[in-house]
Amino acid sequence: MSSSFGHAFRIHTFGESHGGGVGVIIDGVPPRVPLTLEDIQHELDRRRPGQSEIVTPRKEADKAEILSGLIDGQTLGTPIAVVVRNEDQRPGAYDEMAVKYRPSHADYTYDAKFGIRALSGGGRASARETIGRVAGAAVAKKVLDHLCPGIEVLAWVKSIHDLNATVDPLSVTAEQIEGNIVRTGDPAMVEPMIERIKEVRGEGNSVGGVVECVIRGCPPGLGEPVFDKLEAELAKAMLSLPATKGFEIGSGFAGTLLTGKEHNDPFRMVEGKVRTTSNRSGGIQGGISNGENIVFRVAFKPTATIMTSQETVTNTGENTELAGRGRHDACVLPRAVPMVEAMAVLVVCDHLLRQRGQVGGFPAPDA
Repeated sequence: MSSSFGHAFRIHTFGESHGGGVGVIIDGVPPRVPLTLEDIQHELDRRRPGQSEIVTPRKEADKAEILSGLIDGQTLGTPIAVVVRNEDQRPGAYDEMAVKYRPSHADYTYDAKFGIRALSGGGRASARETIGRVAGAAVAKKVLDHLCPGIEVLAWVKSIHDLNATVDPLSVTAEQIEGNIVRTGDPAMVEPMIERIKEVRGEGNSVGGVVECVIRGCPPGLGEPVFDKLEAELAKAMLSLPATKGFEIGSGFAGTLLTGKEHNDPFRMVEGKVRTTSNRSGGIQGGISNGENIVFRVAFKPTATIMTSQETVTNTGENTELAGRGRHDACVLPRAVPMVEAMAVLVVCDHLLRQRGQVGGFPAPDA
C-alpha cells in the first residue's frame, strides 16, 4: 500500500497533519535488539518544528509513545507501534484553503484522485507525516548497530538557493553538522545561509536547495539486481519525501561530461580488500554496494506556501487568488537533513536483512 515502505524491514506510517496524531508501525525488527524510547526521541527532536529561528514556529514537542514490541529495553521481534500526538493545531488558518487550491501543493491532486481530502495542513501530504519515517529509522539504526556495527549515515545542507557549501564527505562529522541551525558542514556558509532564509521569509517568499548524504561503512553486497538496485531504492526513498524534485548519486549528471576512461573507478587490493582508487560510482556498481562510501544528493524545491498573493482556482472551478497563511518553513532544508538520513537508514537496514535472509550474510569473492 502507498503508506508502507520496505520489504524485510517494513514501516507503515499513519496520521494527518492536524489530526489526533501521527505515527508508524514497524515490522520485521529482529528480537533482542537494544532499544529505548530515548533512542527514538533523540531523532524526533532533530526533526521537530520550532527548534530554531529559521524554521516553522509551530509548537510541537513531538513526544513519542511506544505502544508495542518492546520490553525491558529490548525488541520482542513483533511489530513496534509508535505514536506522536498533535498538540498545536490551528485548523482555522486553513478555512480559505478549504475551497481554494494552494499553488504547487497536493490540494488539487488529492481531490482529483480521492474526491476528498484533509483540509487542514495538507493532511498526509504534510511533512508532519515524516515523523513516522524518522521514528522507524531510529529503530532501524539500532538494528544496524546490533547486526552490522560501523555503518554511519550523515546528511548535511549542500546548498540553499545559490549559496553552495564545500563539505568533504570523507571527513565531515555529526558534531559539525549539528553545531549550527542550518545543518551545513561548512562553517563559512552558516551565516550567509541563515541570512538568505531570513531575507526571503521577510519578503513572504521561500527558497530551496540540496541535501547531500554519505553512507560510510556499508559492506559490499547490499542491493538486488535489476529492479531493486540499491541506488534505485535510495532514489525512491528520497523522492518519496515531501518537496523533493531530484536525486543523483556519485558523479550524477556531471558524469555525463566525462569519458569512460575519466569516469571509471579502477580497482586495487588494499589490506586484503577490493577497493577503488576513485569513487565516481558513488559506492554502488550494478545496483550493489561495493564497500566504498555511498554519496548522493537530493534536490528540494522552494516551500510551496508563500505569504504573497498567487493565482489559483477554487474547488468549484472559479479563478481566484490566494495568499498563504499559517506557520511554514521559508526553507525546508535544515529540517530535511534528518529526514534524508532516516530514509537512507531504512533502505540500508532493509537490504541488510534481505541479504541475510537470501544468502545468510556476505559470500567470499571465490564462493
